[in-house]
Amino acid sequence: MAITYAVGVNSPTNLWQMVQDYTENTESSFVSYIPVFVQTAEERIFNTVQIPDLRKAATGTLTVNNQFLTLPADWLGTFSLQIVYPGSVGTFLLNKDAEYMREAFPDPTVTGQPTHYGQFDQNTLTLGPTPDQNYPVQLAYYYYPASIVTAGTSWLGSNMQNVLLYGTLREAYIYMKGEDDMVAQYEQKYQEGIALLKGLGEGKNRRDVYRSGQNRVPVS
Repeated sequence: MAITYAVGVNSPTNLWQMVQDYTENTESSFVSYIPVFVQTAEERIFNTVQIPDLRKAATGTLTVNNQFLTLPADWLGTFSLQIVYPGSVGTFLLNKDAEYMREAFPDPTVTGQPTHYGQFDQNTLTLGPTPDQNYPVQLAYYYYPASIVTAGTSWLGSNMQNVLLYGTLREAYIYMKGEDDMVAQYEQKYQEGIALLKGLGEGKNRRDVYRSGQNRVPVS
């Protein structure tokens, strides 16, 4: 006997249709804005919960006598920076603020294996001490994953459909200048989904977290 499963939101076509069905609005200008509603909802979610889909790793090299490391173009925030050698245990650098880096490593001509790093500007990390040789590194960082609008699928659409759907519906109703009680209802459903997402992304997926800088919620 064949089993028919409910269609989810993990495709633009399905999500677009569900938004039109829920709002009972098929007006052309409204439909043309649905991608904007979706991307606005995604951005709100990404800035609320640290889910694994936001994490990315890149390899690079700390260059001798260069106290700076250029960040990837899609970088949003640093998770960790580690000196890595093939076949051996890597060494994590400690993250410090810019003031600490200037006070602890005032002379960039003093070199050695870097032990600390800090944010210099939106494109660059500063290292302390300045590398005395080339060091292979791995940078773990946060970024915005591709939107379901452009990618055609997404982790949110596959795993947390209610958060993406109700977040999108909230934005759609605000655009429509809909009734306050409907906006509040969709916001409530969205927040319920966010709570579940936090339990997964910042709870179950981080049971053994010990380093600072990561959100962590208790789970049973």
